[in-house]
Amino acid sequence: MKGSKRREFIKKSLISLSGAALVQRPLNSVFAGTGQQTLIPDLPSRVLGRTGIRTPLISMGSGSANNPNFIRSAYYEGVKLFFSATYYGEGNNEKLVGEGLKGLPRDSFVVGTAAPPDGMDTRAGTIPSPLDVDAYIRKAEASLARFGLDYVDIFMFPYAGKREILLNESLLKALTELKKKGKTRFIGVASHGNIPEALRAAADSKIYDVAMVSYNYKTEDKKTLNEAIDYASKSGVGVLAMKTTAGALRNKNQAATINSDSVLKYVLQNENISSIVSGMTSLEELQKNLTMIKNLKISEQELRELNLASNKQDQGLYCHQCSSCMQQCPYNLEIPTAMRSYMYAYGYRNFGHAQHTLREASLPANACKDCASCSVKCTAGFNIKERIEDISRLADVPGEFLV
Repeated sequence: MKGSKRREFIKKSLISLSGAALVQRPLNSVFAGTGQQTLIPDLPSRVLGRTGIRTPLISMGSGSANNPNFIRSAYYEGVKLFFSATYYGEGNNEKLVGEGLKGLPRDSFVVGTAAPPDGMDTRAGTIPSPLDVDAYIRKAEASLARFGLDYVDIFMFPYAGKREILLNESLLKALTELKKKGKTRFIGVASHGNIPEALRAAADSKIYDVAMVSYNYKTEDKKTLNEAIDYASKSGVGVLAMKTTAGALRNKNQAATINSDSVLKYVLQNENISSIVSGMTSLEELQKNLTMIKNLKISEQELRELNLASNKQDQGLYCHQCSSCMQQCPYNLEIPTAMRSYMYAYGYRNFGHAQHTLREASLPANACKDCASCSVKCTAGFNIKERIEDISRLADVPGEFLV
């Protein structure tokens, strides 16, 4: 899409998604009965689907946090949803979040985590057959122990994409059992790829209460994705957005960035998205985001920034996870996963998670080095050979150096 046509497309998209139902009210009305929320700032909020949870428009993805005091500071600034995962810091991130929230009224915050079943192929999004239901439940219980909690509010099945997996009888049995046992209040999915399929499957299951999906101004085929989000929302599934600034950084040196306010505002124009799960790392970034959600109107300057950054020739760091590269590579390398690792390393500066993701890609030693040229033509214009050779260096770095 070129020049004026693309600018017109973005402007129409923003107009069609405007009018979001924002509610700004005291947070003690969100967690009725605690009587301990009077000092917490009021923030604009939306309801997270049938969960009934009223969440501020900014939530915390804790994967890049390295201090429990930052978690606690976010709480006192008004953030109420905190998301971790078993694979963030090999479970240590769950401990960090638990420590940050320790001693606070349990009904005054919401904790979510994601855990793949043992033996899951995270690249393909497939699970073992048959799934060991008891083992998956024990894995979830281990998360509770690390948090220091009796239950989590949202337990998520990650790497979701394939309908047949999300509707797998054994998987649904395990997740439903977690709910029955009081280990979690709600069940959710997290998806980076095949998102429309995952959203529709989650909605049709009548089991999943929440979906966390990649959503940003660089997303391709926004019409199909927005239709799937609308479908899920109408079925009662609460939708959260992640990777919302993934395309904001233009290169690995973090140069030529655009104002994060504009890209986050873009996401929140969609009234079906209850909250952005932001991987904030500093109090300054937190306060900037919380100021932003108090005025979602996109200025003319911000609109110009979005148009500029949405230019197809501006590659950025964000991989659309379309997987078209997989068919082109003669060695069938797991390129989309490697590109996510590249983004985590250079976009988020989260080298620990970048290494974890890179290992999921299972790249061979010296990947791409034996190819004189690369046959893969990336739809985003990435130099695949160059990026894989670059990020592969991270594979063997000792974990203690990746702080």
